[in-house]
Amino acid sequence: MSPSAFLDRGSRPTERTLEAVLGEASGSWADLRAALSSRFAPLVGRWSFSGKSHGWILKLRQKQRTVLYPVPCSGTFVASFALSEKAHEAAQGSTLPGRVLEILRTAPRYLEGRGVRIEVHDKKDLASVETLASIKMAN
Repeated sequence: MSPSAFLDRGSRPTERTLEAVLGEASGSWADLRAALSSRFAPLVGRWSFSGKSHGWILKLRQKQRTVLYPVPCSGTFVASFALSEKAHEAAQGSTLPGRVLEILRTAPRYLEGRGVRIEVHDKKDLASVETLASIKMAN
């Protein structure tokens, strides 16, 4: 998977640079933000720099709980989650597409939860990310 397109600590992403990097995927990025904002209000987004190998990522939070980390890449973006074991089990038992279920099956365990990363290329991927966010927040 691609690292963030923004690897320079001194260049925090702006709306203009984000749209330029995402290209056609900027619509999906906006759609995801809108869907999550309505479902998990109040949703707050904050950019943070995660080191020169990961770059700038956006942390989307509802109160004190992180919903997901969308990572802007060239022409696409990655939705990154830290799922609790309970949320991970619920997601594996869901009707998510086979490709996403395989990502879940092989997701590494970290202290903060299972690391799940989904590249968003189309509406089906976007729907999977929204579903996974709902499962995470319900568990």
